[in-house]
Amino acid sequence: MADTLRRNVTPVKVLAIHDGVRSERPDTLATEEPLEIRVAGPDGETQQVAVTMRTPGGDFELAAGFLFTEGLIVPEDVSRVAYCDDLENEEQRYNVVTVTLERAFDVEKLRRNFYASSSCGVCGKATLDDIEVRCAPVAPGPGVPVSVLVSLPEKLREAQKVFERTGGLHAAGLFTVAGDLVTLREDVGRHNAVDKVIGEQLLAGRMPLNHVLQVSGRASFEIVQKAAVAGIPIVSAVSAPSSLAVEAAERFGMTLAGFVRDGRCNVYTHSERVTA
Repeated sequence: MADTLRRNVTPVKVLAIHDGVRSERPDTLATEEPLEIRVAGPDGETQQVAVTMRTPGGDFELAAGFLFTEGLIVPEDVSRVAYCDDLENEEQRYNVVTVTLERAFDVEKLRRNFYASSSCGVCGKATLDDIEVRCAPVAPGPGVPVSVLVSLPEKLREAQKVFERTGGLHAAGLFTVAGDLVTLREDVGRHNAVDKVIGEQLLAGRMPLNHVLQVSGRASFEIVQKAAVAGIPIVSAVSAPSSLAVEAAERFGMTLAGFVRDGRCNVYTHSERVTA
């Protein structure tokens, strides 16, 4: 219920100009607000971990998914997820989420681990090594028919309710290999959308995820990294992958497809999972 207190869309007025004719009309924008993610130990000690710009909605999933995919927690660590109710500025109450853990945490280790997991821009190879240490090998299966794979972007687009109103959101969807939608989340940040999908499944106790992850934009290293941590064997993107994304997918035994649109696709790694 608290999620409804932060709107995922914002109404505005715009000056529209078409063929030299000016007119004022209402418009709808995707809302973008900061979300502060905190962790708390069983003793109540709290530590701020990160602030991310996101579209409100699925905030608990985003917080849990972010901590998990960045290697800061394991699914069994989560005891409770809640908005903070001790803020001086009540207006920001639903922009701060605390994930309470079953175990005590080391603040300095938390900071070191977060830096290591978020520093791929500094040293991508080191981050690959770090993920390989803490990731279980991605399962060999399942296979996905190419006809199903190329149909996923359209299914993703059809399920994007907020994009339909704003035209300004990324989406991540989890599909079965038969092409059935498991869950979908939208956000102004493509990484946030992935974290929301993974966080939802984590909180429901459904790890690892033996499905296909379809994303609306390009396949970056961070998206492949997050999918690898969640055990997702197949990542499909509407646009291009980066070189490090391809390297990571190859190393972790994942199938990575890019330019999946208009009935075609490029499969960059582990093409054996894409069947006729």
